[in-house]
Amino acid sequence: MGIVKASRLVHEYIRRDEEGNVESIQTALDGLDFDVKAGDFIAVLGHNGSGKSTLAKHINALLLPSGGTLWVDGKDTSDSGNVSAVRRQAGMVFQNPDNQIIGSVVEEDVGFGPENLGIPSEEIWIRVEESLKSVGMLRYRSHSPNRLSGGQKQRVAIAGILSMEPKCIVLDEPTAMLDPSGRQEVLEAVHALNRQKGITVLWITHYMEEVVHADVVYVMDQGRIVMQGKPREIFSRVEELREHRLDVPQITLLAHELNQAGLAVGEGTLTREELKDALVRLYGSRA
Repeated sequence: MGIVKASRLVHEYIRRDEEGNVESIQTALDGLDFDVKAGDFIAVLGHNGSGKSTLAKHINALLLPSGGTLWVDGKDTSDSGNVSAVRRQAGMVFQNPDNQIIGSVVEEDVGFGPENLGIPSEEIWIRVEESLKSVGMLRYRSHSPNRLSGGQKQRVAIAGILSMEPKCIVLDEPTAMLDPSGRQEVLEAVHALNRQKGITVLWITHYMEEVVHADVVYVMDQGRIVMQGKPREIFSRVEELREHRLDVPQITLLAHELNQAGLAVGEGTLTREELKDALVRLYGSRA
């Protein structure tokens, strides 16, 4: 069993009237099966309403299954006795860092989580320093979060999760409120944590360019995982992605259109460098 495993996971949002009668049932997760290997960087794609955020909240036990089972680090999230342990092992980072940052000084905010866990003060300050260093924010430890950019705030929010030493971090569209520069700095910081510390990452997004370097991509639609594979495999299926109301990275789309026009540069191109090399090889072979 991997670090996060789901078996026929279902979540239903039930709407009731004032008398408690069921008015409607919306199935947000519809029989999900997946198994996340420890240390992987998993990207979850899907349009709005596909079930991505509902899945994220299940991994942190903010929501509990209506059916099926979800295990985090071998613990069933439906068992109320496991909730605290699940949340220690699966940290959660939301869209808006302002909703997670509560301290008036960066280092105090990062130390808030381990303090609540009852970690001794000496250990807390060691964790604070290491966590801020991991996301490149150590020099800002004495700053007020209000003086930071959006990308810097999000990195502080991630440091706050790291200070609790989870095995897995779930990031629910963490760059949705950031500019391109902020998105890039947060993405690079999380990839570095994944590589250097072996922390499992579930990165939930609708920005196609953010998943290019993931180990595995899940594509969600109507509460189901409808596509699964490595980024190159997923982005080779341009028309199928469009059926699920998703685009592809601009470079991938350009390569796809060149292929459609008869210029065989190869499907699933992920970067400018790959496209450039393909064009050089193609024209070199014709020379």
